[in-house]
Amino acid sequence: MSQLRKDARRAEVRAVGRLGFTELGRATRGIAAVHRLVSDGVFSGFARTPLRAWTQPSHRAHDAVAGGVYTAVASSLEVAADIAGGLLDTPGRAPSATPRGAAMIGVLNGLIGDELEAAGSPLAPGMDVRVHGEPVAVSTDALVRAFPDPTGHLVVFLHGLMETEHAWRREARATYGRRLQSDLGATPIFVRYNTGRHISDNGRDLSELLNRLVLLWPTPVTTLTLVGHSMGGLVIRSACHAASESSAYWPEALRHTVSLGTPHHGAPLARGVHAATAALRSVPVTRPFGELLRRRSVGVRDLFHGNLIDDDWRWAEPDVLRQAPGADIPLAPGVRHLYATASVTRDPRHPLGRVIGDGLVLIPSGRGESRTRRTGFRVDDGLHVGGAHHFTLLNNESIYRWMRAQLAPRPQLPVGRTA
Repeated sequence: MSQLRKDARRAEVRAVGRLGFTELGRATRGIAAVHRLVSDGVFSGFARTPLRAWTQPSHRAHDAVAGGVYTAVASSLEVAADIAGGLLDTPGRAPSATPRGAAMIGVLNGLIGDELEAAGSPLAPGMDVRVHGEPVAVSTDALVRAFPDPTGHLVVFLHGLMETEHAWRREARATYGRRLQSDLGATPIFVRYNTGRHISDNGRDLSELLNRLVLLWPTPVTTLTLVGHSMGGLVIRSACHAASESSAYWPEALRHTVSLGTPHHGAPLARGVHAATAALRSVPVTRPFGELLRRRSVGVRDLFHGNLIDDDWRWAEPDVLRQAPGADIPLAPGVRHLYATASVTRDPRHPLGRVIGDGLVLIPSGRGESRTRRTGFRVDDGLHVGGAHHFTLLNNESIYRWMRAQLAPRPQLPVGRTA
């Protein structure tokens, strides 16, 4: 193992140890706040009775003892974080390079990835190309080593919230990328990013990554396809907008985008978390739980409305329930924009299917439709899968057959003939 990989593993393992105990310490302080509110309510009831003179000293003693215990426990956990970081420093691969470790870090990023990035944590990844879990530098030499049989058709895959590139492997089936490589001769490229960041920040980073990738790819790129699951589809749309703003050259090769279960007009789960946070914070005894839930990342908050650009969130109050929808960003011109939706019921018109959608995203949002807006997807460019959930879209036979047919080169008609 190279020294660079050893250093990366050491930093990640220590960060995981510290973070775990630190979060437990924060939770302990939250429980202490609830305990304090409950005890204050109990003792305040006695304060209006003749027992007040006897209960006041007990109240003060209770608060002193309980507060001391909670503070000691929380402080001990925070001190243990540093100790754990050292004890966990054992040989092996970095957690982020293994499927299980990456899955854990992916969830952490979805929850508090913005905080991890601000703290400079090694658990907050950049926008990286990954092969076998390891990051690949976007340089000609590194790309040649990582992709020994490059082709001119690149299919870039973007995962969703709290996921990593490993999410595309479900039920031991080959990924869409590997099957497209076998069937169409395309080269699959799997990207990992920090889903707790703003979608607009990830969009800019993806645009810059694609610029370097197209420029330094070992063979000329003639066809570029971008496939995004859930939040990944929003990051792709944001990258297309960022590219138009910066006059990037990679869109010249872009032929298709594919959105799988993407909440183009927001996700009900994000709205539910938003509403639950407001409800919990409105009641004193549950306010500490609301404060813990309020720590959800800016990536989750962007998912609330399907925000794509900085102005969608820059002037918005993050904890206000009703906000103006994100800007109406048009789809990139000259590109086929494919999309797939799912519903837990076989018939999408079933009342349950209409209310729940795929469990996380409603069907109209996945089609880019709302009561007041239309994103611009063509009906003929979409597919619906019934009796499926949000994560079915990551690896499904019907989705693959449809995608393969849409991405296959179109036959050239003889001169003078029309379709």
